[in-house]
Amino acid sequence: MKPLDPTGLKRLHREWRHRVSGRVALVLDSVQGPFNVGAILRTAAAYRVDHVWLAGATASPASAGVRKTALGTDRYLTITAVEKAIDAVEAARAEGFRVVGIELAEGAHPMHEVELGNAVCLVVGNEDHGISAAVLRACDDVAFLPQLGKVGSLNVATAASIALYEARRQEWNRNND
Repeated sequence: MKPLDPTGLKRLHREWRHRVSGRVALVLDSVQGPFNVGAILRTAAAYRVDHVWLAGATASPASAGVRKTALGTDRYLTITAVEKAIDAVEAARAEGFRVVGIELAEGAHPMHEVELGNAVCLVVGNEDHGISAAVLRACDDVAFLPQLGKVGSLNVATAASIALYEARRQEWNRNND
């Protein structure tokens, strides 16, 4: 095996794009670290996220740290900044998204067991405090990412990446049935 050349890479990605018809969105609820926001935006662009809401104290895409990590991929995204994350949740619902919080919370279900559907908006929260209580209550469902090691939680950018992959993986599986 050898690495794909640019043409092969385009073909590979095009093949997977054709397997996607569902919609995925994101709400960042006061994700303050610029490098975390940049990494999330880059992953969102890679998984063709339809809309990203930046809420509360979330770092701006214009900040140097976000720009450095996102590497310009934010140009492929529809991004809306809102003052309150609850407004983003309401906007997502108005656009037909089911809202699923990604949080280590009482009553949360393992993410791979939650049927995300064809239009899901995933919510991730602040690096220290997670999703705000009001937004957590407003979610249609709450999922967590099962972990096996002795580490208590994942970095928010890593968690967002895994959650985005799971949303697309479920769609690919539905389309193959």
